Amino acid sequence: MSKHLIVMSVDAMVFEDLSTLRTLPNFKRLIENGSRVERVRSIYPTLTHPIHVAIMTGCYPGKTGIPNNDRFIPGDLNSPWYNRLDEVQVPTLFHAAKAAGLTTAACRWPVTACGEDVIDYIVPEVMDLDLDENDLEGTYRKLGSGPIMEQIVKPNLWRLKGNAHPQSENFSIACAADIIRRYKPNLLMTHPCMVDSTRHGTGLFNEHVTHALALTDGWLGQLMDAVRAAGIEETTDFVVLSDHGHLEITRAVCPNVFLADEGLIRTDAAGNLMDWDAYVKSCALSAQVYLKDPADAALHDRVYALLTRMASEGIYGFSQVLTAQQADARYHLSGDFSFVLETDGFTSFSDDWRRPAVRPLDTSDYRYGHSTHGHMPEKGPQPPLLCMGPSFRQGVVLETVPIVDEGATLAKVLGLTLPQADGKPIDALLK
Repeated sequence: MSKHLIVMSVDAMVFEDLSTLRTLPNFKRLIENGSRVERVRSIYPTLTHPIHVAIMTGCYPGKTGIPNNDRFIPGDLNSPWYNRLDEVQVPTLFHAAKAAGLTTAACRWPVTACGEDVIDYIVPEVMDLDLDENDLEGTYRKLGSGPIMEQIVKPNLWRLKGNAHPQSENFSIACAADIIRRYKPNLLMTHPCMVDSTRHGTGLFNEHVTHALALTDGWLGQLMDAVRAAGIEETTDFVVLSDHGHLEITRAVCPNVFLADEGLIRTDAAGNLMDWDAYVKSCALSAQVYLKDPADAALHDRVYALLTRMASEGIYGFSQVLTAQQADARYHLSGDFSFVLETDGFTSFSDDWRRPAVRPLDTSDYRYGHSTHGHMPEKGPQPPLLCMGPSFRQGVVLETVPIVDEGATLAKVLGLTLPQADGKPIDALLK
């Protein structure tokens, strides 16, 4: 009998939302008829794209090669995001499914763009830099939707309004439902962002977030209805998970301003970046510090002494400085950076090297909204994991698991393995 797995990642859904979700019809069905993990420990940094790669590989960022949402390009304050499937340095759940002859779909699941050689049906997540609002069909075709353009994507493009919410979710969920009804894929992964967007714009808990949760319940219901219409309800497992929580903030700080004051970043008379020895790359509530010559021991010691002094003074926005070795040992986070800065709990970070060094909140950028993320995963509200279907036990409640266990669990549900995974299947949830 063919198996089917629907994975819906509700960006920024947290344990504290469950009291509201229990009152909504589709989440209520999921909670009452399934099992759950109440607080999943995410990766560091708690950013959407690295986390979704961790979920679909079962691996930490040190292995996947995706340490941040966007790439490190000194001087570029709007650098492109990691979003292509071929940027992931280990096999994903989609690769394992293809090797086993299963059919797959990704509907705005991060870091799956241009993966049509691996994934059968792709509706990619489109980043702002890739979006051409005057040629939406061309945008989606270029990023992997060509094979399903006529049947799935074009009939639903009218739902979009750029990358605005909830229009993006109305589009992606409609596409996902159409894919389920038409193609019955063995695996479909989708990622509505309305809850996350609302939290960035309005704060962690309020009536706007409650409304976003209600909309999300409706999208879950659309997927459930599509499964029913496709006649695969008896063989379909549902997994609804999340990637991270949020912390409320009050300001943004630009650490590169202080590096420039120390001569570690150099500009021309107009303030344009000309050269650098050390550079801070924002991860919102954390930051990764790069050295132009990581092998320069004197530079390493100079920058480490400067950063630790700044942290101890308590005014620069970060409370901890981790060396690359400490970040790897504690969080399996590694890359070309030499240090990691962790927020003081109310400050987000900007890449900018120009004054003012302290800036107010700005809801046009996720890093500077009323609440945001990127912080150490043990802090603040935590993401839950909900599961229901023929592969899962009913009524099991676990307190916590590492998020890399999710990928290994999804693989096992489909009869697959992820040999390079850092995580292991959550057997307590499985029949």
